[in-house]
Amino acid sequence: MERLKYVILRAPSIHMPEFGMAALAVGPSGVGAEAIGELEVATAELDSREAGELRRDPAVLSFAPVMELKLHEPLVDEEESNEQEVTWGVEAVAADTSPFVGSGVTVAVLDTGIDSGHEAFQGTTIIEKDFTGEGNGDPHGHGTHCAGTVFGKSVGGLRIGVAPGVDRALIGKVLSSRGRGSTEEIVQAVQWALSEGANVISMSLGIDFPGVVDRIEAGGVPRKAAVSMGLEAYRANINVFGRLAAFARSRGSIFQASIIVAATGNESDRPNFEVAVAPPAAADDIFAVGAVGPSPNGLTVARFSNTKADICAPGVGIRSAATGGGIRSLSGTSMATPHVAGVAALWAAKLLQTSGRIDTTALAARLIGSGSYAPLAGGFNAGDVGTGVVQAPQP
Repeated sequence: MERLKYVILRAPSIHMPEFGMAALAVGPSGVGAEAIGELEVATAELDSREAGELRRDPAVLSFAPVMELKLHEPLVDEEESNEQEVTWGVEAVAADTSPFVGSGVTVAVLDTGIDSGHEAFQGTTIIEKDFTGEGNGDPHGHGTHCAGTVFGKSVGGLRIGVAPGVDRALIGKVLSSRGRGSTEEIVQAVQWALSEGANVISMSLGIDFPGVVDRIEAGGVPRKAAVSMGLEAYRANINVFGRLAAFARSRGSIFQASIIVAATGNESDRPNFEVAVAPPAAADDIFAVGAVGPSPNGLTVARFSNTKADICAPGVGIRSAATGGGIRSLSGTSMATPHVAGVAALWAAKLLQTSGRIDTTALAARLIGSGSYAPLAGGFNAGDVGTGVVQAPQP
């Protein structure tokens, strides 16, 4: 029987059953199963019978075949801009008028890595961990751009970061220089970020469902069967991400607050058609972020932004840090997501200042409740923008 690699979430301190020759995969830390507080993440190669046995194991919370992930490919924009001191995105979320800058908050960006030597990140404690095997750094540039929007300092007199006062940033390199990875690396990276005390986790990536189906079909499986198998794996991975996010949220009532934000995806082509949110953003307890852009009458939903968003943020013509130095302009829900992550860091800083701790429920409520329809042009669909454009805390 064919063996597939699975990612498995288990309760702790329970021995992984033996599955013939199946062996636990060794992760970057050198072990096959690691605890996140009260949760264990493991990988194993299983055939269909062995996978079926997991359903009867009460210690198994969720499991799914490992699927390929890719970054939500952004659109590269022209570099011309009239912005003088603050990017339009930072201004649109009102971060420039907020008294909070993210002090005392730890954020995690799970992406293609970071150019830690960029001037935008000087003075911030950056902790890097590579899950791809390529080593730290960011030859792609996507992760550097996203990190710049979350916590970057001013570059050439232009404020690019929503929360430039963030003290500590966790950079999980989960996507290769080609912008590819898998659900295995993402689950391991979320595990790592939680164990390192992340208050906010930002992910601008999604499952490559068409690619999965194509690969199954290329293996000799009829198209209809390949689609069915792909959908089953897709559903199972949504459940895994949902379990992870729910655990992070519940864990925040005991340890540090931890919320996860992720991009809805860029597969829509309005007004021709719309595509629904892609995992991991499709999972429960992960905040799905849609993108908006400027128009003469207010902000409008970006033509590429997928539906089923929980909240939205600027994602068109976003200027942020470029690998090797300087600034570049990109568009995508990938660019909207770090705006929301940055605003979450500002709300976390406010909670820390006012109550002395960051409560997960309070942070999630403040973030989603901050959404506003006021900046939007008329005629929008709430399914595209969620509660509205995310807003930073004010005095």
